[in-house]
Amino acid sequence: MPLKKSILLVVIQLAVVSLTGQEVHFFKPSHPYFHYTGRIDFADPDKPRFWSSGVYIMAKFKGKNCKVVLNDELLNGSYHNYLEIIIDHERPIRLKTKSKTDTIDVASLLGNRLSDKNHSLVICKNTEDGIGYLEFVGLSCRELLPPPPKPARKIECIGNSITCGMSSDLSEIPCGKGEWYDQHNAYMSYGMITARALNAQVHLTSVSGIGLIHSCCNLTITMPSVFDNVDLRNGSKKWNFRNYQPDVVTVCLGQNDGVQDSTKFCSAYCEFIERLRGDYPHAKIICLTSPMADETLTAVLKRYLTSIAAFENKREDTNVYTYFFSKRHHNGCGNHPDMNEHRQIANELIPFIKRVTRW
Repeated sequence: MPLKKSILLVVIQLAVVSLTGQEVHFFKPSHPYFHYTGRIDFADPDKPRFWSSGVYIMAKFKGKNCKVVLNDELLNGSYHNYLEIIIDHERPIRLKTKSKTDTIDVASLLGNRLSDKNHSLVICKNTEDGIGYLEFVGLSCRELLPPPPKPARKIECIGNSITCGMSSDLSEIPCGKGEWYDQHNAYMSYGMITARALNAQVHLTSVSGIGLIHSCCNLTITMPSVFDNVDLRNGSKKWNFRNYQPDVVTVCLGQNDGVQDSTKFCSAYCEFIERLRGDYPHAKIICLTSPMADETLTAVLKRYLTSIAAFENKREDTNVYTYFFSKRHHNGCGNHPDMNEHRQIANELIPFIKRVTRW
């Protein structure tokens, strides 16, 4: 069956009376009651498209029935994105898309235990740009309600696979099994844990394998070369920085660069900070060591970041800081932090951000 026709049938089915007798309605993504957070392409307002890990959609609905419709790019014809679904602040539910168009029955995820009351819903993309985009097609329910206001505080976490939440979730598929992205979990990454603890919005601007001046894994891009894109891997559409002005920006780069010439690395880092300052004139910028780095790289990064922050402070940018993680976290796949270690990383970062922001 052609894709357009199948989507139309899904929409028609969702607009009829459900088996429980409750009337349900289909709400398009352009409805003002949906809240979006992350780098999203709204060229088609009724099919917002997003690539980055950690992009999330929030909604509030009433009734026993709720179904979410999403399109998956199916990059390379086989890559399937992972999602995190959170209902009423209960334990997150991790899902993998199954086809080009998926209809997720939210009630069934809770064993059809949804009451005929008000409910909150969060849909988060767990996988990163390299797995392909998702499109939000819409939601069916009895009634869509105005969600609570977004948090006023805003954070952006710039980084590599660690920030993406790659290789952290071993709950279903062990290391070395399945596809390379099967252990991604952005929702439980240190950046998103930190933001939730601080009641802040968050963007994860991150790509696995990326570096500041040198990337690994045959990547031909670096963070400075893609930082202004909506799709951080292959995109040409530019992100409008006016859409999101973070109060805090964390930069966690250097793991994939390895030990580099100090002049080249520090010069490039300072240039990147100055670029960030142009985009975010009032943000507090926190330069982080890599939480999975070995002793040699950690020592180098501490030395380099100390010099970089001192240089920027002397230039009268007193909103540039450093934070050095207290230990190495490498119990996930490929020596990445696992989910428990992401919580430990966040637990270090949260009080530091509180101190510099006075939140």
